[in-house]
Amino acid sequence: MKNNTATATKSLDIGHFINRLQTLFVGLLRVWSIPIVLMLSLASGFTTFYGLSNFILPWIALVITIAIQSIIVICSLELAGMHWRANRLRYLTVVLSLLVALLASVSFSYFKFYEISEQDTLHIKKLNQLKGGIKQYVDDILVIKNLTLVAQNKVLEKAAEEVSQAYFGTHPQVAPDFKNHVGEGRFWRHYNQLYKEKKHTLEKFEQDFKVLDTSIRNVQVSLNELDVSNKPEQAYQTFMTHFQEVQSKVNQLPNLSNQPLPSAPLLMTYSQFAQTVKPSFDMWSGFSLFAFICAAMVDFFTVLLSYRLEFNAPGPLTKDEENLVFECLREFTQFKINANDELQIVIEKTPLEKARHYSDWSRMFAVGLLLNRGFLRKIDDRTVEFSPNLYPLISDKMGEKLRQRQQAAIKTVHS
Repeated sequence: MKNNTATATKSLDIGHFINRLQTLFVGLLRVWSIPIVLMLSLASGFTTFYGLSNFILPWIALVITIAIQSIIVICSLELAGMHWRANRLRYLTVVLSLLVALLASVSFSYFKFYEISEQDTLHIKKLNQLKGGIKQYVDDILVIKNLTLVAQNKVLEKAAEEVSQAYFGTHPQVAPDFKNHVGEGRFWRHYNQLYKEKKHTLEKFEQDFKVLDTSIRNVQVSLNELDVSNKPEQAYQTFMTHFQEVQSKVNQLPNLSNQPLPSAPLLMTYSQFAQTVKPSFDMWSGFSLFAFICAAMVDFFTVLLSYRLEFNAPGPLTKDEENLVFECLREFTQFKINANDELQIVIEKTPLEKARHYSDWSRMFAVGLLLNRGFLRKIDDRTVEFSPNLYPLISDKMGEKLRQRQQAAIKTVHS
């Protein structure tokens, strides 16, 4: 008998310890919600201030940011403690204030998240813009180069044909007395000199184009190094130097192909190339869903945790309140285990109590107290259920009552 009693006592002690541990854990989670809300509010405030400070004075942006974040937290707390049917005008006012504050916070936070998420993308766009402009310019140069070489080859071929005709005396401009006379006469030497000059001109063109090709390759190499260089400013200056060399050589080319020389692209300066994203309302035209979700997510968690913090506000009971609650809850008669495996109480009067005009003020006060302290959860207008941290409290009181009865029974036996 003693062994059974000891085992039962040990089991009760373990269960009591587990319940206490669970209550402590739930309480710590609720307390931990407070610094989380503050940190989320600070994070949202930083991004909001960053966005605002790009449009107005920083100190004004700071004041507005503090007001926005305060309204978000305060309105979230108020919503948790308000009821739609109690004061609809006040409820709508709080909701409207919360929505305006959220709209301002998300809108200006969006700029910071857009800068973070789209910075690499915008840098790649700038680089592709440079490469596209250079590629088009180089393609136009190559077209001019090919047309010039083709034209010069045709001129050289015609000069070679005239030299051959002059040698064999079949040139159209040969005098009738010298027709079909083969030899290197004065007429041939004239056309041979013209051929050599045109050949020299072609060779000079080819040499100039080889130098131009080298400069173009230098531009392309320096352009590819912009994204991998450890010294981006120096790499950009090198790229600009090579590009200016190409532009100078192209402008010196004679226009022998009857084609207009290509116009050089207008390149951005290094400060424009390296400039980070500057917040502006143009960011909304290139809308980034990821940046918007990140901006909205911070404020959503702030509102959610603030709401839950007030909705399930931790509030420990004093010893007198514990006794009052225990005695008042005992007056309810309709209990059951609901679908959530929680103890459920019907808080309205039974038909018999209504017939007897029973006053349930004290027990309803206890229900209201437990609801506000987070020990009960409201299901509907008729029923409430126990929250996990109420079970250990009731268990302690029941155990205390049981021990008092056992002590009273022992005293009765001894007497």
